[in-house]
Amino acid sequence: MRKRILLVEDESLIRLDISSILQDNGYEVVGEAGDGEKAVELAFALKPDLIIMDIKMPKLNGLKAGKIISSKLDAPIILVTAYSQKEFVEKSKQANVVAYLVKPVSEANLLPAVEVALNQAAKMKSMQEAVTAANEQVEKRKLIERAKGLLIKNLAVSEEEAYQKMRKFSMKHRLSMNQTAEKVIAKYKES
Repeated sequence: MRKRILLVEDESLIRLDISSILQDNGYEVVGEAGDGEKAVELAFALKPDLIIMDIKMPKLNGLKAGKIISSKLDAPIILVTAYSQKEFVEKSKQANVVAYLVKPVSEANLLPAVEVALNQAAKMKSMQEAVTAANEQVEKRKLIERAKGLLIKNLAVSEEEAYQKMRKFSMKHRLSMNQTAEKVIAKYKES
């Protein structure tokens, strides 16, 4: 699947050159903008896989636009500028800025930056999914433990007996242990 890139550059010739490099190398340029306000609008509408954005632009600069975009989207951002001043590099160290390229941008330095940015974004997404899955497992486990506690308290049974009752009920009614725990909690909340 071709990676979708939003290109934001106020100089149309540079934008055309970068767009050509990207498309010639199998990337899909899904949107182009010449200022930061349009960049924010397109980023939220198109949800690209990567954003390549100039820092110095009219209306809203790339640093401010990047901060706004990063507040709602996890798309990595490559900043491009004619300035290699330390202040811009320091300001670009925000959540989703993964690379900083100085103009003139060549195919030799753009393509590796794009590949690294996309690879890092994929790794980050995978880690976030793993954390979410782990948190969901913990919540399920807490629910089962809570239900066992209610059975122990209300039926005067041991922890093992409470677990076995839940397991037997789950198997008999073809429910997950989580669904059974929810039923136990609902039953004992009413009484």
